[in-house]
Amino acid sequence: MTEHDTVPYSELPDYSEAERIARAEAFYAAIKTRRTCRQFSDAPVARAVIEQAILAAGSAPNGANHQPWHFAVVSSPEKKKAIRAAAEAEEKTFYETKASDEWLEALAPLGTDEIKPYLEIAPWLIVIFGQRRGGPNPGDDKQNYYVTESVGIASGFLIAALHDAGLATLTHTPNPMKFLNEVCERPANEKPMMIVVAGKPAEDATVPVHALNKKPLDAISSWL
Repeated sequence: MTEHDTVPYSELPDYSEAERIARAEAFYAAIKTRRTCRQFSDAPVARAVIEQAILAAGSAPNGANHQPWHFAVVSSPEKKKAIRAAAEAEEKTFYETKASDEWLEALAPLGTDEIKPYLEIAPWLIVIFGQRRGGPNPGDDKQNYYVTESVGIASGFLIAALHDAGLATLTHTPNPMKFLNEVCERPANEKPMMIVVAGKPAEDATVPVHALNKKPLDAISSWL
């Protein structure tokens, strides 16, 4: 290793193996109840919840610790309406002209279409941008590294934190997404990666049966 400044590694709890297994099992039991929600309530959610979830996301591992992300948090009804209108226009084109028959067949059991009312109804839209340039300090203008991977990990942290706070979430990726730069007043050199919709589920919210089908451990892992 090259010379660099260091501090002691954070002290971790000294769990027994049984305790570690129990905690891993408890986390899985909690996170496996996360479901994508497409019917949201307009009930308010405290801004402090979203702030803490974003701070959790900002702790994610990333390339060279440049933290190449920005979270544009939208609660304005006017902004949400603009995002919905633009997203639905892109989705209409996707479903009618861009998506292959195989893709549409894959989506059919989920019941999705171009109509996205939750983009206006949910109290919070968190638009996640990847930054091609930046750096670890405010005002830096350096090359960022592993932007897609870093933002992906941070997005997972964000969703897990929101779920742990008892909120429903949905990830939405209209394509193309450049309209989000304008609506969210972000510079052109930032790339919108996804919208995370967050709020409480509607009382009559449902989940597609197809979404409950998760691959077992032996299908998603190998042990060498």
